Amino acid sequence: MSKDEKSMNVYEQLGFPDAEEMLVKAQLVSQIAEILRKRGWSQQQAAKVLGLTQPKLSKMLRGQFRGISEMKMMDCLVRLGRAVKIVVGPARKTAADRIEVVAA
Repeated sequence: MSKDEKSMNVYEQLGFPDAEEMLVKAQLVSQIAEILRKRGWSQQQAAKVLGLTQPKLSKMLRGQFRGISEMKMMDCLVRLGRAVKIVVGPARKTAADRIEVVAA
């Protein structure tokens, strides 16, 4: 993600008080959705593997992820065979740089 993309948090622009959290969730869901797309799984198949109901997975994939924690999303990625690493480092200058999702 480029520096310009990071600074363009649509949730922040829309005035959401939890804009940073919403952006991180959107980025995690994007990773989950990409894996599911590549595997060609139905939502029913994916929901079983991810430990979600199909309706909850459907809502999450459509961007309705309030009520689903970042931890649950990270668990979904682990269930999909991805490693999730949390790195704690020195403080960054801007809010947009404090938390980021990086796909390897």
